[in-house]
Amino acid sequence: MSDELHAEHREGRGQVEATRFWEDHYHRRERVWSGRPNPVLVDVVGGLRPGTALDLGCGEGGDAIWLARQGWRVTAVDVSATALDRAAAGAATAGVADRIDFRQHDLVLAFPPGAFDLVSAQYLHSPIEFPRTRVLQEAASAVTPGGLLLIVDHASVAPGSWAEPEETLAPLDLSPDEWHTERLEARERETTHPNGRLVTHTDNVVAVRRLAR
Repeated sequence: MSDELHAEHREGRGQVEATRFWEDHYHRRERVWSGRPNPVLVDVVGGLRPGTALDLGCGEGGDAIWLARQGWRVTAVDVSATALDRAAAGAATAGVADRIDFRQHDLVLAFPPGAFDLVSAQYLHSPIEFPRTRVLQEAASAVTPGGLLLIVDHASVAPGSWAEPEETLAPLDLSPDEWHTERLEARERETTHPNGRLVTHTDNVVAVRRLAR
């Protein structure tokens, strides 16, 4: 088998594995996420003038629906058809279905076309193989001049590991002549564990704006 066919085989297998994994993830529960938008998104984007937005790994649509309610026109993508069905139903209930284009999309294979005033990647982690740095580089390329790339990560993504916000930004290799860093910080948040105990998490926040020419 040629190198090209090997690559196609690996990509095809990866797509099947990713789709199966995330479909199983959403099928395990009737509702996985709270439906509320991520707090950092609300904080960073709440004061911006609405435009076009790309929501990467939109899940059940909490962020996309919030953005649409603020007046944004949103392209929301996820690999899971089940998650997208739930998101679309939520958008219809919220009365913003006409402002959101939900698309099933495997970011391993191709990045959504177009340019956007906001590209949001909220917790775009995966327990299965995922070319995250490449996808985030493509996300940066999709930001319009004057637009914003917002990335929020779990600071700890595996037992014993700890990442700083600079470790998310550096591999993107963004030129300071073209980009301005608006936020580069670690932020704590509290969640309630199923047993009722409060748990503190640390998130890395990266917000960079493409300079207008």
